Amino acid sequence: MLVLLLAALVAVELPGGRPAKASTTSTAYWLAAADGGVFAFGGAPFYGSMGGRPLNRPIVGMAGTHDSLGYWLVASDGGIFAFGDAPFDGSMGGRPLNRPIVGMAATPDGQGYWLVASDGGIFAFGDAPFDGSMGGRPLNRPIVGMAVDPATGGYWLVASDGGIFAFGAPFEGSTGNLVLNKPIVGMAATPDGQGYWLVASDGGIFAFGDAPFDGSMGGVPLRHPIVGMAATPSGQGYWFTDSNGAVSAFGDAGYWGSAPQVLNSPVVSIAPARGTGAISGFFFQSGAYGNDVSNWDCGMALPGHAIGVVEVVGWAFGSVNPCLAQQAAWAGAGLNLYVFLSFGKQASSADGNCATFSPADPGAAPACNFGFDAAQDAFAKAQAAGVDTGVAWWLDVEPANWSGDVTANAAEVQGALDGLRAEGLNNVGIYTAPGTWAGIVGPSYSPAVPVWLAWWTGNPQSNCTNGRSYAASLGASLPTGPIVLTQYTDSISYLGHTFDGDYAC
Repeated sequence: MLVLLLAALVAVELPGGRPAKASTTSTAYWLAAADGGVFAFGGAPFYGSMGGRPLNRPIVGMAGTHDSLGYWLVASDGGIFAFGDAPFDGSMGGRPLNRPIVGMAATPDGQGYWLVASDGGIFAFGDAPFDGSMGGRPLNRPIVGMAVDPATGGYWLVASDGGIFAFGAPFEGSTGNLVLNKPIVGMAATPDGQGYWLVASDGGIFAFGDAPFDGSMGGVPLRHPIVGMAATPSGQGYWFTDSNGAVSAFGDAGYWGSAPQVLNSPVVSIAPARGTGAISGFFFQSGAYGNDVSNWDCGMALPGHAIGVVEVVGWAFGSVNPCLAQQAAWAGAGLNLYVFLSFGKQASSADGNCATFSPADPGAAPACNFGFDAAQDAFAKAQAAGVDTGVAWWLDVEPANWSGDVTANAAEVQGALDGLRAEGLNNVGIYTAPGTWAGIVGPSYSPAVPVWLAWWTGNPQSNCTNGRSYAASLGASLPTGPIVLTQYTDSISYLGHTFDGDYAC
């Protein structure tokens, strides 16, 4: 049983000089915070930030160059900060604005950009053409973002009610005439310019044209509002980020991590990038060793470690680990927490997403409710024990008291993910084994979350690189997030007691 760490990686600024070419092997992303801090994930290059430097006004948006060799940040006064090969083509900084800037977008060739204000005013720089604006025209609601049509070079503006204003780009629909649960906060376009998505602050998604609906957070209780979205280059997936930097991935969007749990300023934007898919910068440094411990290890002398994953409850809604506080103190800075899941059903929960599971399987929604509340129960018990709950959490999914209904099992796991995310946790992953995951949850459920792989080969480095291919050789699957931790043995002997051994990939 175990748990691992998880997922926030903050890149280290590269040396000066010409940016190195970004790999095209993986879709990646950047996050930008209001203080100008930049977080790079999935091997996306880091070219610098404004974090720690004085700003006249907060950052409100970000855009990357077409080759992922640079990016821009924009402040609410229209000030522009260019990094890497992103050219500085002008700004509105120091010039009077009728309304604050709320976002930006870059031209397809990366040689220009637009800024958009909340009144729909457009400011074009470099080779960005001015195709019109809503400046000076009445709006029902303020503009909150924009997206570029890659096919025509035109653009769309979106208002907080989902109203769409198209300039040199096709109008594919809007929510301007609908009553929304929460306001729209951003949009993204498909690569052929024939569709777009809108995202609301509750994570609800509205897809138009050829933009596919690949899932949403609508109905899931969120501790922090969604603030932006970005689409993958294929147009078959997208990411959200909330204001705390927790990233959710849908479709073919890979999950590469979230911002640190504690931020100096809220995250305001997410932008797509090309990356290497490298797993680095997680709470556990790659190459670190350690152990996971549980109630079975109570009273035992615990070995030295860098990794310390500690059980909260050994059964869903079960008794708290009686040694939780002591073991958490042992784990110290290497602490992660885990919840051992077992199957159950419950009539209701606060997770509105549970009701969306297939009516053809009447057991799925109750299982989702059970998972949601079981995860929140574990979180409350950890808080009551006085341990640091703002760490990475793992859901232990292994063969133990699961239903024969794989759809219901998958629904429970999803409910548990929702339950921990609803507590404001950025970093939640799944512990499972190569040959057991699909047998429990079915072949089609593969959430984009980090993996803690239980594979007792005694060769942790090989586990990290070969775990996914080994699962495929068994005709099995795994969650689609990166393998960031592996439990490679259960035979670490220390003062007459054996412990599981864990290794950070």
